[in-house]
Amino acid sequence: MTLKGKTAVVTGSNSGIGLGVARELARAGADVVLNSFTDRDEDHALAAEIGREFGVTARYIKADMSSAEECRALVTQAGQCDILVNNAGIQHVAPVDEFPIDKWNAIIAINLSSAFHTSAAALPMMRKAGWGRIVNIASAHGLTASPYKSAYIAAKHGVVGLSKTIALETAEEPITCNAICPGYVLTPLVEAQIPDQMKVHNMDRDTVIREVMLTRQPSKQFATVEQLGGTTVFLCSEAAAQITGTTISVDGGWTAL
Repeated sequence: MTLKGKTAVVTGSNSGIGLGVARELARAGADVVLNSFTDRDEDHALAAEIGREFGVTARYIKADMSSAEECRALVTQAGQCDILVNNAGIQHVAPVDEFPIDKWNAIIAINLSSAFHTSAAALPMMRKAGWGRIVNIASAHGLTASPYKSAYIAAKHGVVGLSKTIALETAEEPITCNAICPGYVLTPLVEAQIPDQMKVHNMDRDTVIREVMLTRQPSKQFATVEQLGGTTVFLCSEAAAQITGTTISVDGGWTAL
């Protein structure tokens, strides 16, 4: 399929899942807007590299997803937003009674509220264009829970609920909204954790991946950023025009347990 002529805005996309999604959308022909809270030469160079590789227009726009105003300004500065991928997120782990208030507020703002603000800014553009796709990157933790991740789990459950609400509000329009729920994904951040886990548990790489990191993922394989990108591209296709208000799990069977 081709997304030529469409513009995709992907939050939190200068690395990891967001970058993988942006690359697959560009591969499908979409112009892309990359985003993060930094404004480095390498951020803009990354966008230029994607543009050259896939023959699309690719830009980088700095915006802090903890700021409602900057979330909305990101979409406005993009100028066009046919596809919105809300991916930006952070994590902190602590028991509820010890969870730092500032960490709770930051996680809710970046992981949940940002998706509300960007969607609110993008929907008028999509309605004017007569077509739109909102894809929210939630998590297996948007459908289930784990201890010590209260803010993250509350936010990701919220993303799933927000996706359903937007889908119902746009159900009679050529706009869809869905949430992708990944399990553990092999990103550079996760890859960097493997050697430390090998030392802590005195295990080889394969064993620490299977028995420690992927203990809740029945496939015992990481999902890849390319797979998440491919799922996003599918949700933007005509084949997915009647898929809205739902979750697609890319979690190796985690939520089947």
